[in-house]
Amino acid sequence: MHYPLKETNLAWIIHISALASFLVLPNTLVSQSLDGVWRSEGYGEVFEIKGANWKAFEVTTTTCVPGFTAAQLQTTVEGRESTFKEKDGDVFFVRTGGSNDRKVLHFEGSASDMRIDRLPDIPSVCQRMTPITPVDNFDVFTRTWAEQYISFDLKHTDWDQVAAANRIKVTAATSSRELFDILVGTIEPFGDAHTSIHAHALKKNFHGLRPGTKPLPKVALKVTERAYLKGPLRKFCKNQVQYGHVDDTTGYLRILSFEGYAAKGGFAAELRDLETAMDTIFSDPYLKALVIDVRKNDGGSDPLGLAIASRLATSPYIAYTKKARLDPVDRTKWTEGDESWVRPSTRPGFRGPVVELIGPLTISAGETFTQALMGRSPHITRIGENTQGVFSDVLERHLPSGWTFGLPNEVFFTPEGTAFDGPGIPPDINVEVFAPADVAAGRDPGIAKALEILRNAGNLAVHDDQIMYTTFRFAFWVNGRF
Repeated sequence: MHYPLKETNLAWIIHISALASFLVLPNTLVSQSLDGVWRSEGYGEVFEIKGANWKAFEVTTTTCVPGFTAAQLQTTVEGRESTFKEKDGDVFFVRTGGSNDRKVLHFEGSASDMRIDRLPDIPSVCQRMTPITPVDNFDVFTRTWAEQYISFDLKHTDWDQVAAANRIKVTAATSSRELFDILVGTIEPFGDAHTSIHAHALKKNFHGLRPGTKPLPKVALKVTERAYLKGPLRKFCKNQVQYGHVDDTTGYLRILSFEGYAAKGGFAAELRDLETAMDTIFSDPYLKALVIDVRKNDGGSDPLGLAIASRLATSPYIAYTKKARLDPVDRTKWTEGDESWVRPSTRPGFRGPVVELIGPLTISAGETFTQALMGRSPHITRIGENTQGVFSDVLERHLPSGWTFGLPNEVFFTPEGTAFDGPGIPPDINVEVFAPADVAAGRDPGIAKALEILRNAGNLAVHDDQIMYTTFRFAFWVNGRF
């Protein structure tokens, strides 16, 4: 809240202001209090900050629902004005945005920022929280989708028409189970893997997926290990990152996800454990060529993918530019783009030939990682099938009833302005990913093609039926002797 200056204090204030101009004070002393109300640019968020307490509201043009709460951490980090921690452990921080009424908000684990602007008061729509009725739940859901979803045009959908057709099905007497089925029916046709509904009290969940996506046979990854890998895989980051050799000089890096790397400590701990794993992997003295396998990757935190990409980079380049929906009506308006760069790491890395294996189960952060490799030189050849086609952070929302749902509200653009939402990132060379006949026969045509590409480039002087491999030297490395 802003208080008017009293005339009797004016001279003293001028004196103090002049003195302060000659002093260098820590940012924490000179920055204006964050107390007050703030609105996000895009994202449909309003925040109320009182001292060490942070309260979020999820807002549309007609609805308002309580969001997360957080508490300020008593820590000082250069470049941050304040750091907060949510009840679930997620950490975010505020830094300057150019004025005392404009700040930048960053959630750890995200590749981009959120810009927030000070408001004089809580918006009128939040003066009273949206009631808990079937109709109001439906309205929160459909208004959020109308104002935030990125792919109505891509999916050839008239959302207003869909919402209107389903709203007449909802009355005060609609049961929770009936409402769940109605909401699922509105979004299931999108076939979007970044869409979800969780009705915890009902123990009912919905997750979208691109039509035609098939589950990976349980033995598929074992086929690769048995047919092509020499020696056991070393496992890092709670088994989510795995490394071995195909032959004496060709490494095999399997990344199953970009999350769950550490038991506790949040994103900072996951990044630390990943960097330690990369130090070990890229200290392999026999590595001359590399196969990266993300054909089974469930996603996670985009910056972890950028961290791996930096170990492969030979020069700086833009991985992607991220934008979010800005206007609740005009879907052509976007927030200011945030560029994510890949910069060569000074820690152990690999700058030689790389081939990447991708497929429909390369999802979310697995895809942004793939996109982050596209600007690397020399080019990384992609082999397999199109990735799933979802890139945005999931915008998580609540219904008045306590149910949660998620949808994508961001787009990741290449430097040329291309986005891959929907169809996914295509391979350079099409090879069916773990076809049933191949799995039954113990074959992995994807990795076979990867070795052929590397071999034709003059990087591997080996043959399929006579792989030259020095067992004892690699065994020493596997056991951590190097």
